[in-house]
Amino acid sequence: MRYEGDIYRPPSEADAYILQATIGCSWNACTYCAMYRDKRFRVRELSESLQDLNTVARLAKDRVTKVFVADGDALTMDLDHWLPILDAAREGLPRLKRVSCYAMARNVAAKSDAELRRLAEAGLTRLYIGPESGDEQVLKEIAKGDGFDLHVEAAQRAKAAGMEVSAIFLLGAGGVARSEAHAEGSARLATAMDPEFLAALTLTVVPGTPLAKRVERDRFELPDTPGLLRELRTFVDLARPTDALFRTNHASNYLPIGGRLPADRERILAIVDAALDGKIPLRPESHRGL
Repeated sequence: MRYEGDIYRPPSEADAYILQATIGCSWNACTYCAMYRDKRFRVRELSESLQDLNTVARLAKDRVTKVFVADGDALTMDLDHWLPILDAAREGLPRLKRVSCYAMARNVAAKSDAELRRLAEAGLTRLYIGPESGDEQVLKEIAKGDGFDLHVEAAQRAKAAGMEVSAIFLLGAGGVARSEAHAEGSARLATAMDPEFLAALTLTVVPGTPLAKRVERDRFELPDTPGLLRELRTFVDLARPTDALFRTNHASNYLPIGGRLPADRERILAIVDAALDGKIPLRPESHRGL
């Protein structure tokens, strides 16, 4: 597999073939994120991506059921790149069930409804969109670049085109100062986006990022573990998606849980409460990661 730099993908794509059709992230300004800071964004030559797909089709076509198109917001590619990639994946991988990628709300906004439908029809059927917060002040402080309303619009348009949406929120993104507002705003945004999949990760302060510099200057304080769990509880209690598979199985989290919202809300809340009461062990720091 051809790949530059460290590999990042959602937990649900652990068994996917990762095709690095773009290098880095076209935005790459979020204050907390160090994932792509060592890369200058570019779209890989289409011929290279097609060569990679031809190679995996030759070596493992009967084993590949999912393709995750990397890096940080591959949806930014135009259809002249996307469609040949999707066609090659569909033709070369007979057991293929889905193709997915990370996307920013602005990536969705930049494409017409017809373009989104064409991508979905060609096989791009899941977008991972990470607002991280639904609180407008937090969104500005973390330099997310897109606001509440644009994330709602992106989710609605992607779903109308026939794509699944997985929305990602980041516990701790508001710091101690905006912990409650962040949790409540995130629940409101999760409700408005109404995704099929919903995930909560936990903020890690990575050395060298703008956020780490804010911490050094005492301008940001990450909530302690009980504070993060209280954010999780508020989020689960207030979020009202129609029917979303909810997970906290990312390695950054202290409490891996899963279920459906709203069907499993009370069960999930009981687990969080038990963790807050010290009745359930948390993931040790040595086992957490990005």
